[in-house]
Amino acid sequence: MPKVKTKSGAKKRFKLSATGKIRRKHAYKSHILTKKSTKRKRNLTKMGEVHETDEGRVKAMLRIGK
Repeated sequence: MPKVKTKSGAKKRFKLSATGKIRRKHAYKSHILTKKSTKRKRNLTKMGEVHETDEGRVKAMLRIGK
């Protein structure tokens, strides 16, 4: 039986934290930055967590056991 491959797009977008939570980047940080406040841009730089309702789907894409 061949190994099951991880989805390459998910591999680039999500990281696993030391406590086992899935981390993600925020959207809206790539362009049209002049009208956004410095505080908003700074907070968008920080990593966020994947919501618990989406966690199962992301784990399936990353081939992480439940």
